[in-house]
Amino acid sequence: MCNTILGRKLGMTQVWSNDDRLIPVTVIQAGPCVVTQIKTAEKEGYEAIQIGFDPITKQKKVNKPMAGHFGKSGAGPTKVLREVKVPSAADFELGQEITVERFAEAKTVDVSGVSKGKGFAGVIKRHNFGGGPGGHGAHFHRAPGSVGQCATPSRVFKGLRLPGHMGTDKVTVKNLEVVKVDSEQNLLLVKGAVPGGKGALLSVRTA
Repeated sequence: MCNTILGRKLGMTQVWSNDDRLIPVTVIQAGPCVVTQIKTAEKEGYEAIQIGFDPITKQKKVNKPMAGHFGKSGAGPTKVLREVKVPSAADFELGQEITVERFAEAKTVDVSGVSKGKGFAGVIKRHNFGGGPGGHGAHFHRAPGSVGQCATPSRVFKGLRLPGHMGTDKVTVKNLEVVKVDSEQNLLLVKGAVPGGKGALLSVRTA
């Protein structure tokens, strides 16, 4: 069984529960994905499948090597390819479609994606530093403070929390509750927020 599917974040909304509670949910277009390659322990040394997501409509967008790769599977070309480890690759066939129906019985899922980029950020925003006094007499407000050492060892240690680029990191949010699975529209509703902005590529797997 493949417990992973690719999707895109459509946005957030809220739904009512059976006990009249308002639940914030993220709507994910999960799949359909297609199996484009099968890897076995005899040939590659491990069991895995390659799945494709988001079909390419224009044939000119695919170069000859990738067109040959997709041609072997009998499936159309896709924009995204991901490899997923599975217990037994023999359970899958080339061109097989993986839909959100596989998550109909799932209670919780783990969602991975790339977080929003924040650009260059200081230590207060990036690392939640406290900062200095906010009064008019202070000359130390949002600076990181002393970072170096004295004569020994007379250097800045590696790994010190400093200002710099924030965001665009791979983030995984674990144990998100599955609120609803709409197999007709390939939609998956999970409670809470997931990484990335609208249209962000996501990987969803059973927790």
